[in-house]
Amino acid sequence: MKVSPRESPEMSRIPTPGPRRTARGLPRGRALDPAALAEVEALLAGCPRDREQLLEHLHRLQDRYGHLATRHLRALAHAMRLPMAAVYETATFYAHFDIVDEGQAPPAPLTLRVCDSLPCLLAGAAGLGQALAAGMDSARVRVTRAPCMGRCHEAPVVEVGHRHVGRATLAEVRQVADSGRHEPAPVSWPRLDAYRGAGGYGLLQALRAGAVTRDELAAQLEAAGLRGLGGAGFPTHRKWRFVLAEPGPRYVVINADEGEPGTFKDRHYLELAPHQFLEGALVSAEVVEAAAVYIYLRDEYPGLHGVLREAIAEVEAAGLASPGFIVLRRGAGSYVCGEESALIESLEGKPGKPRHRPPYVAQRGLFDRPSLVNNVETVWWIPEIHRRGGEWFANQGRRGRKGLRSFSVSGRVRRPGVHVAPAGITLRELLDEHCGGMAEGHELLAYLPGGASGGILPASLADVPLDFDTLQPYGCFIGSAAVIVLSQHDDLRAALASLMAFFADESCGQCTPCRVGTVKMLGLLEQDRWDAAQLHGLSRLMIDASICGLGQAAPNPVLGALAHFRDRLEAQGIRIVGEEPAP
Repeated sequence: MKVSPRESPEMSRIPTPGPRRTARGLPRGRALDPAALAEVEALLAGCPRDREQLLEHLHRLQDRYGHLATRHLRALAHAMRLPMAAVYETATFYAHFDIVDEGQAPPAPLTLRVCDSLPCLLAGAAGLGQALAAGMDSARVRVTRAPCMGRCHEAPVVEVGHRHVGRATLAEVRQVADSGRHEPAPVSWPRLDAYRGAGGYGLLQALRAGAVTRDELAAQLEAAGLRGLGGAGFPTHRKWRFVLAEPGPRYVVINADEGEPGTFKDRHYLELAPHQFLEGALVSAEVVEAAAVYIYLRDEYPGLHGVLREAIAEVEAAGLASPGFIVLRRGAGSYVCGEESALIESLEGKPGKPRHRPPYVAQRGLFDRPSLVNNVETVWWIPEIHRRGGEWFANQGRRGRKGLRSFSVSGRVRRPGVHVAPAGITLRELLDEHCGGMAEGHELLAYLPGGASGGILPASLADVPLDFDTLQPYGCFIGSAAVIVLSQHDDLRAALASLMAFFADESCGQCTPCRVGTVKMLGLLEQDRWDAAQLHGLSRLMIDASICGLGQAAPNPVLGALAHFRDRLEAQGIRIVGEEPAP
């Protein structure tokens, strides 16, 4: 006899649902608040309501009210004709949005964000954060941790509202908090007239006039050896050709979301010469016949948002770009959005989760159209290389390497900062020639040649050339050339745990190897007994099966520590058992 599901023993334990609480056809869930809708409509007056605007509208709400109330999120969903689930999922994905549900108290009016990236931890950020949390009025001030803010040369760093305090002390942070000066500090930068007076935008005009062809410029960049300087190192001229091979419309997307702990070179170039950057971006758009240029700038650079808005307005007023051709967008606090496909997802108003590939973004990127994605420094060099020649740039390298690299140096050095040096320079040379050597009382123990994800090397390998393709034999890569220097006074296990905690916190959660693997590895690092075989096995799983570079690169510092620092770790009380599995 056939038993119906309701009559089966298993199903009999499931209660029969009662009558519907809402009539058929009426919306389910919480009701729309008319007052919240009126507030949202007033805030969005004159603004487009396309899905790609979602992050911008969330920022408007956050800026206006200091948080995102769920009643405003429902109103925003209604105003944009989006499902509430889509709005809520996007808002909760990003660290800089504070969600407040009905019945919850909003956060304190002022937020202090204490950077807890490795360079700031080396400079005492943990103790500073504890002192601030204990000494501030919690009803007026909220103290929270924050990932890298791109000011590692000024560690420790605290953001008071939207004003950054570098080399922060308890007294100085309190003074800024009490002063009411919580907006970004002003940035002095060369205006359009000064840049054009020195020949700026000459390349752009020559391209438009036909005096320089795209093939000639591509050949120049090929001779220079210019590669993607955000980390991947893909030759720039080849990327141009790949995008051009696809049917239009095409887009140029500029990745200004450098979030790698230890990296701050893009901020340096945007402050140094924003018009040179804009010319490089517009030249790229001219070459690939792009319909628009989108700039995705990290939210941790609030002062630069104002700089770029003004610079773009100058470009438009001068007729160098039509109004709206250059689109500036804000990130919202997500490291994974530095990955090009995750960045594009974010530009489209979605959670910044990396896409599966193929297709690649050069084929189907922004709005499902071919997209040229470059980082800030890459396009910044284009006008300079054209002016001085491809051979000039190529000849700057050492040991057979081509070009210049912008090293973001932080940690135990006398002169941290952005140092432009020849590709192929060694760490020892970088320290001696550009950084003034090690800081007083510190001796070189280890260094990270490519930020948190680039691995770790001992002092005995300080003579390895620093460039693309030179570090792979040692289990490392240069990435964005973020060099973090550690000394004999530093706790190596604490440094490794800090790096892994960053990756665990920044994982987008899309794939299990990264989401679970980073948390699992962090737990293993916090134990006093390390099983090398287990750590290597977990690392291999993450490297082989993670969707994007975050999970693939997260184990690199741990693998480097096991290869080069066993004695040091054991001296810290860690018992390491087992060996690396045979290949």
